[in-house]
Amino acid sequence: MPGLVSIKTPPDAPPLRISVSEAPTPTHAQRSEPGIPKTPSPLPKRMPSPSASGSAPRSKPSPDRRSKKPQPESPNQILSETSLDNPDLGPFLLKLARDTIASGEGPIKALDFAVRASKSFERCAVDGEPSLDLAMSLHVLAAIYCSLGRFEEAVPVLERAIQVPDVPRGADHALAAFSGHMQLGDTYSMLGQVDRSILCYEEGLKIQIEALGDTDPRVGETSRYLAEAHVQAMQFDRAEELCMKTLEIHRVHSEPASLEEAADRRLIALVCEAKGDYESALEHLVLASMAMIANGQDTEVAAIDVSIGNNYMSLCRFDEAIFSYQKALTVFKSSKGDSHPSVASVFVRLADLYHRTGKLRESKSYCENALRIYSKPVPGTTAEEIAGGLTEISAIYESVDEPEEALKLLQKAMKLLEDKPGQQSTIAGIEARMGVMFYMLGRYEEARSSFESAVVKLRASGERKSAFFGVVLNQMGLACVQLFKIDEAAELFEEARGILEQECGPCHQDTIGVYSNLAATYDAMGRVQDAIEILEYVLKLREEKLGIANPDFEDEKRRLQELLKEAGKTRDRKAKSLENLIDPSSKKTKKDAAKRWPGLGFRI
Repeated sequence: MPGLVSIKTPPDAPPLRISVSEAPTPTHAQRSEPGIPKTPSPLPKRMPSPSASGSAPRSKPSPDRRSKKPQPESPNQILSETSLDNPDLGPFLLKLARDTIASGEGPIKALDFAVRASKSFERCAVDGEPSLDLAMSLHVLAAIYCSLGRFEEAVPVLERAIQVPDVPRGADHALAAFSGHMQLGDTYSMLGQVDRSILCYEEGLKIQIEALGDTDPRVGETSRYLAEAHVQAMQFDRAEELCMKTLEIHRVHSEPASLEEAADRRLIALVCEAKGDYESALEHLVLASMAMIANGQDTEVAAIDVSIGNNYMSLCRFDEAIFSYQKALTVFKSSKGDSHPSVASVFVRLADLYHRTGKLRESKSYCENALRIYSKPVPGTTAEEIAGGLTEISAIYESVDEPEEALKLLQKAMKLLEDKPGQQSTIAGIEARMGVMFYMLGRYEEARSSFESAVVKLRASGERKSAFFGVVLNQMGLACVQLFKIDEAAELFEEARGILEQECGPCHQDTIGVYSNLAATYDAMGRVQDAIEILEYVLKLREEKLGIANPDFEDEKRRLQELLKEAGKTRDRKAKSLENLIDPSSKKTKKDAAKRWPGLGFRI
């Protein structure tokens, strides 16, 4: 590794491979580099056969001994546990592990060598002295585990590796600590544990800044890497902060309109789009496009045109969006072919646009064109690309009241991603949407099962505190109500309430929806007083902050009056000002309120 830098692995990258490179024997200060020193074999050399004149006379062998051929020593006998105390054995075994991978003999044999090398370095380490050779061997061992798909076994190895270096001792130790934290973060990411992954990346960035300063170009690369992780976790404020920091660093060290600056601006635009700031997103995308044009990156310009079209569509500037999409479509067809997934992705965007503008025939035609490409993918198309396209098309079918067709597409998308590492959150989102489809079709048991599977995956991936997780809990609770599992529904609504209060605030529509559901559940359980307290709180929020023009207000008011009558009480009301009697932000009609499920807006 040339320095404290980590490059983002693209989602469509091939499985992890362990690179092998020969390097001269390093000095002590260079031991943290990935090159493995060439050392003589520590295996005992076979002694020459004694001559008749130079040895004591041998006794005549017995008939039994004469019938047995001498057995050669096996490698396992040679590399026994007792021999691991040999300080020359660790480097030799580590070299064997790397050579085994390079020769294509397979990672299983290399794994055995790497395990023994780590044990040897561990035994030969001087007490109180951190061994960079041990840290390096643990990194290689973890990489082999990951190449085998055994990510859970790689985690404790890397946790041990990051404890070995002593950062204040110098750059070599800082490099080892940084590499360990970033590799551990990648492993957690492949396991879908996004929160732990981000913590590791943050610690790695901190170590890198301490070693190199906060304006080094390599710090900029790591900051962008971390920003992408925050975007995936929907932590957009922190992502934007890191993006701006990266942009400032590249402005200092790169030429104007550089490729690095263009990449930074594309990521910033993605954050702005996610936050609803479409005008700012367009500004950054236009600047990024100009930089790509200056560097002759026509295909990348087309990809940026798609993003520009997305933002125009969000601003309801549909003619400009169509122009951007058509520009991108022309480039993709000429450079990649008519059947490339990039072409299909533009078809999907055009289908969504025409659906929004009420041109359903054109929308369905583009959906069918995209599905034809996804059904016969060209070589090199990843499962993630196809699954993403199918998921977007399913949303269009869902919005035109074709839930059966939407459900089929979601099932295909989930099947494509089932065996892919690092896709737990995406699969959970698909399962949640499938739960919605099942609920709309009246298949409540299947809806509950889909929601439950999504909840398990979201808990494991560290998204148990996200607003999306709260919405899924609320929806699972509604499915439980339909199945008359009232106690389970109450627990789910209570957990959803805590999350949404924290993430969205008490006045958010999703939070108020959970309040209403929880009050109805308490009423069904006979906890009338608890239901009264919740409904009084909801009505107070509407009257004092949200206004009473919302169509749900009258329904909640009627329900409260019925509960108070049942409990023999009356509501204590205070005078309200006129400015709170109108809800200017309310856009829901009674028809929309009746269709509560489609309006929840799943984000995959």
